[in-house]
Amino acid sequence: VQLEESGGGLVQAGGSLRLSCTDSGRTFRSYTMGWFRQAPGKEREFVASISRSGSITHYADVMKGRFTTSRDNAKNTVYLQMNSLKPEDTAVYYCAATGLYPGVTSPDSYAYWGQGTQVTVSS
Repeated sequence: VQLEESGGGLVQAGGSLRLSCTDSGRTFRSYTMGWFRQAPGKEREFVASISRSGSITHYADVMKGRFTTSRDNAKNTVYLQMNSLKPEDTAVYYCAATGLYPGVTSPDSYAYWGQGTQVTVSS
């Protein structure tokens, strides 16, 4: 599993971004995929996860209704659509893969990580 995120950038509050994470390996569909973020001086926190088939998703409470994750197994890619962005959403966003069930929220449960992509929301 080799993950690479893209799509980060600078956006004004209220705007939207879509992050992508592509796996260059051949086993993408075997993994639950997760999204995490880490702001300066803070711990890495769970954002969302999606099951192998894409039929089950989980979100952190503060993201519900604003963020949506999806995946395209034919393209080995998972997405995070972020709407109504707030300055407090500013962070480095990471995708990660785990062999566990999609409700897992601890970073320690994810074995594979991308390098992260910066999202900055200006007020």
